[in-house]
Amino acid sequence: MSKRDYYEVLGVSRGASAEEIKKGYRRKAKELHPDRNADNPDAEAQFKEANEAYEVLKDADKKAAYDRYGHAAFEGGMGGGGRAGGMGGQGDFASAFSDVFDDLFGDFMGGRGGGRGQRSTRGSDLRYNLRVSLEEAFQGLQKTISVPTTVACGSCEGTGAEGGSEPTGCPTCSGMGKVRAQQGFFTVERTCPTCSGSGQIIKNPCRTCGGAGRQEKDRSLSVNIPAGVETGTRIRLAGEGEAGVRGGPTGDLYIFIEVEPHPIFERDNLNLFCRVPVSMASAALGGDIEVPTMDGGRSRVKIPAGSQTGRQMRLRGKGMPAIRGAGFGDMFIELSVETPVNLTARQRELLQEFEDLSVDNNPESSSFFNKVKSFWDGISS
Repeated sequence: MSKRDYYEVLGVSRGASAEEIKKGYRRKAKELHPDRNADNPDAEAQFKEANEAYEVLKDADKKAAYDRYGHAAFEGGMGGGGRAGGMGGQGDFASAFSDVFDDLFGDFMGGRGGGRGQRSTRGSDLRYNLRVSLEEAFQGLQKTISVPTTVACGSCEGTGAEGGSEPTGCPTCSGMGKVRAQQGFFTVERTCPTCSGSGQIIKNPCRTCGGAGRQEKDRSLSVNIPAGVETGTRIRLAGEGEAGVRGGPTGDLYIFIEVEPHPIFERDNLNLFCRVPVSMASAALGGDIEVPTMDGGRSRVKIPAGSQTGRQMRLRGKGMPAIRGAGFGDMFIELSVETPVNLTARQRELLQEFEDLSVDNNPESSSFFNKVKSFWDGISS
């Protein structure tokens, strides 16, 4: 029985790219896998046929020979011989299927190519918690911080090898970072025990960093804190994190802002609240008070006569600046009517006289006690 055309076996055209050939094989491998076709006696043979086709077409030289001579290219020792034609052996199947296995599951096993992607590893990101005052958050500032981190070793320039020498490929895994073991129908990959997955070994480690390629060091950085930051604001400094391993890219530094409580102002997003105590007489008679503003200025606020505790007055545009875009929030003055203490005899006398004359001056009290009287009357009846 003559062999089927390899392109036909994989369901691709003759002009298919390497990626299209791989995708075709992946489809066929899933479709024809014996474990998924227990009721199809021809599935295993078809699966091996697809594997044989992929083993040839994935190799540029074999593909070129096949395109020119067809199946005859691999008969009589013309360049691939028993490898492509005798796919009954599991070694060649494992080689072909491993490429697809890497492509399907490589992301879960540390990236395609095993140790090749682990030779240089990106450095870790760092977090720095920075406390600022409300005044600093209002104005913005430049602040110098000291960050404990790891930097590339200056002696070996991050290679981990002494005297300018270079790491060498691991002889156990041939620089792959992983070793493969045949277990029946599948090839299992494990991290190389010799190089711990890096794909390289250092025969002469750097005496300064012990072969790590990195050193611990405190770095001083100047940070621009924009006006309007609030607790939870995150500032990213790209490339200011830990140094990468074996020349890998540096991580980032994330600065998390915490704004300290203020003795006068309380913040709510862009708005500020200032609780101002006023005397009972001032609240009753009305008048003007002078209050501070966050920019260091002063504002005069008129208190309406008869003001009660909790009454608010708004000062527009006197709040916090918006961190993105123009504009400011508002400032709210909240009155707290203060009851006088430590009265003199004369003050007591005057207040008692005032109380005797204040029959109609406390509408809220009168309303409340009228309700109480109605409540008691209702229970009695």
